[in-house]
Amino acid sequence: MKPELTKFTAIVGTQEISFETGQLAQQAGGAVTVRLNDSLIFASATMSDEPREGIDFFPLSVDFEEKMYAGGRIPGGFFRREGRPTENAILTARLTDRPLRPLFPKDMRNDVQVIMYTISADEETPLDVIAINAASAAVLISDAPWGGPVGAVRIGLIDGEFVVNPTYAQMEQSRLDLRVAGTKDALLMVEAGADEVDEETMNNALSFAHQAMQPLIEAQLAMAEAVGKPKKEYPSFAVSEELKQQVLDHTSDSLIAIYEQNLMKHDRDMALNALRKETLEALAGEGETLLPDLREAFEAANKKVVRTRILEEGKRPDGRATTEVRPIWCEVDYSPRAHGSGIFTRGETQVLTLATLGTPRDAQNLDNLTPIESKRYMHHYNFPPFSVGEVRPLRGSSRREVGHGALAERALVPVIPDEKEFPYTLRLVSECLASNGSTSMASVCGSTLALMDSGVPIKAPVSGIAMGMVSEGSKYVILSDIQGLEDHLGDMDFKVAGTDKGITALQMDIKVDGLTPEMMAEALAQAKQGRAHILNKMLEVLPAPRPELKDHTPRIITIQIPVDKIGAVIGKGGETIRALQEETGAKIDIEDDGTVFIATSDSEAERIARERIEALTESAVPGRIYTGKVVRTTDFGAFVEIIPGVDGMVHISQLDSHRVNSVEDVASVGDEITVMVTNVDPVSGRIRLSRQAVLEGWTLEEAQERDGGGNKTSGGRRSSSGNRGGNRGGRR
Repeated sequence: MKPELTKFTAIVGTQEISFETGQLAQQAGGAVTVRLNDSLIFASATMSDEPREGIDFFPLSVDFEEKMYAGGRIPGGFFRREGRPTENAILTARLTDRPLRPLFPKDMRNDVQVIMYTISADEETPLDVIAINAASAAVLISDAPWGGPVGAVRIGLIDGEFVVNPTYAQMEQSRLDLRVAGTKDALLMVEAGADEVDEETMNNALSFAHQAMQPLIEAQLAMAEAVGKPKKEYPSFAVSEELKQQVLDHTSDSLIAIYEQNLMKHDRDMALNALRKETLEALAGEGETLLPDLREAFEAANKKVVRTRILEEGKRPDGRATTEVRPIWCEVDYSPRAHGSGIFTRGETQVLTLATLGTPRDAQNLDNLTPIESKRYMHHYNFPPFSVGEVRPLRGSSRREVGHGALAERALVPVIPDEKEFPYTLRLVSECLASNGSTSMASVCGSTLALMDSGVPIKAPVSGIAMGMVSEGSKYVILSDIQGLEDHLGDMDFKVAGTDKGITALQMDIKVDGLTPEMMAEALAQAKQGRAHILNKMLEVLPAPRPELKDHTPRIITIQIPVDKIGAVIGKGGETIRALQEETGAKIDIEDDGTVFIATSDSEAERIARERIEALTESAVPGRIYTGKVVRTTDFGAFVEIIPGVDGMVHISQLDSHRVNSVEDVASVGDEITVMVTNVDPVSGRIRLSRQAVLEGWTLEEAQERDGGGNKTSGGRRSSSGNRGGNRGGRR
C-alpha cells in the first residue's frame, strides 16, 4: 500500500516552496523532498546507533550529488555516468554543511550523514539554497539531536530592489548574489558575490534575507510537529567540569605567561606542547584512561585563557590591538616566465599567485545542471602540508581548497575586464607557502597583484581581510585580521573582500548559535577599515595595472569575418586553419558570430595569419584588380582563382587587347594572370573578370561598357562538385 504523503508549503517572496515526506527512503533517519518551480531536491539524514571510537570531534558528513538525469542529460566522459563530484556539487555540499554543523551537540560522537540528490533541475532555478532547506528539514524530522531548523534564501539586487530567490536569468542583471542561512533568531551562514556593493546595502540585504527565510523555518517546524521522530539518546563525551577546572587551575598561570611573550606561531606551539606534556604527566596518574579527557580539558583551558584575555583585557595572543592588521610586505614579477605573479605576505601567512593568459579555447567547459556552459576566469588554490609545518600525502584538491579557490574567484570576478575589451582566458593559481590565518584573503590580495603585474586592465584592485569574534553572553569583541589560533578558539571566521568602492565577496562561518544584524554591521564596518589599510600596502608596490603585457605573453588581436566565410578559414576537416597555425605558430579561434582571435607573441606571425585570414574571407569587389592562378580553361574563356577558394571567368574576348583565337594561346592552367573584376552577380555570386581592362588601363565603367562577351557564363565560388570545391569546411 502506498504510504501517506505529508506536505507543507512556505510562501517566500512570491514563490511557493514545498516540503514533502513520507513516501521516499523510509529507512533513512529522515527524508524530505523540497520543490521550487520545477527543481526538486531530495535529502536524507541518518545517525549511527553507536559512537565512532577513537575520535575527539563530532563526525558529520554532508554530500550533494548532481544527477544529470535531473536535467534530462547524459553525463559527459567515457563512462557516461556521474564520477567524482563537480566543483559546483562540492561548493553546494560545503554551503549546506556550514549552517548545519554549529547546531549539533558538541559532545556527540555518533556519525551523522546527510546526502542530497537532484531529482529535477529546470536550469532556471539555482539549486544550492533549496539543498540547504532540504537538508535542514531532513535532519529536523530525523532522530538525530539537533538545534535547528534553519532556513536559507538567495537575495539579488536588481534595479535597486532586493529580490528573493532570483532565477539564473535574473541573476544576470543583479549586482548581488547573496546566500544566507539562519535560525529564527540569528544568522548562521553568509556567502556572497557582489559588484562593489556598499556596507549599508549589504547589511540591509542581510536583514531582508533573515526576514524572508522565516516562512521556511515555520514550515519545517510544522512538519517536525506532525511527523518528526523522537530524538535519540547518545553517550556524551563531554569532559567533566571538575576535570576542566582542575586543569585550568594547574595551567592558567603558565598559559598566561606564554601569551604574554607574544611569540611567533612555531615558538608558541612549542611552548604549548611542552606545557601540555607536563600537564598530562602531572595529572594522569598511573593509568592512561584519563589521557583523552585531559587533552580535551587542556584545550578547554587554553581556549578559556585566550578568550578571557581578549574579552576582559583586549589582549590578543600576539599582542595586537583588536583592529590591528599584521605587518604586510608584497612583491610582484617574481616569476620570470609566468605572465604575472604576486607575493602577498601578512604576518606568518604567505601566498604566491601566478597568472596565465590564454586564448578563448582555453576556457573551462562545464558539465553540470546550471545553464552556464563555460567560464573564462578560473582561480585555483593549493594548500600544501609544508605551509603549516606538517607532513602528509598529497591527495589532490580537497573540498577546502576548492572552496577557498571559489571564494577568491568570486571576489575578483567583478573587476575582470569584459571579453570584448580583453579577449583572454585567465587562470590564476594561488600557492599557499605559509599559513597562520586567512590564506583565502591573502589569495585575493596576491591575485590582484598578479593580475596587475600581468597588465590585465582590471577595473579596480581588490583586497580582503578575515574578521573574527569572541563572545560570552551579551558581550563580544570583533577582531580584525585573525590568525589561526583566533579562528580555532574564536566564534567566527568572517571573510570580506572588495575594492575601495564596495564589497565583492563575503563568507561567514560561525561556531555559535547565530549572529545578530548589529554584530554583522560592526564587523563589516571594521572590515572596511582593514581592507583599506591592506589595499594601501599593496598599491605601494604596484599602484596600477602595467600598461603593456609582458614580452612573452601572447598578444590576441580580434578581427571580424562574415559568418558565411567561416568555412573558408576552417577548411575541409579543419585543414586550412591547422595549416595556418602550423605555419605561423599562432593560435587561432573562431566564434560562431565570425569573431576571429589570433594569439601569438610574434608580431610577424600575427601579421601573416591576419593577412591570410583576410585573404580567405575577402569578397570580390568590382573594379578591384587581382593577380590569380588559372584553374580551368574552356573554349569560351579561362577560370581564374582571384581569392583562395573563389574564382571568376575571363571571357575569351577579354583575355587580351587583340583578338584571341584560342584560350590556351594566352592562358593555360597554372598560369598567373592579372585581371579586373568587372561584375559580380548579386543573386548567383558569379564573377566576371577582364584581363584586357588591366592591359588597356580602363576604368570599371569603361570595362563594363566594352565587355562584349555577355554574362551568360561566369565564375563564382567553386562548389564541392566542381574543380577543388568552394566553401571547404564548416564551423568549429
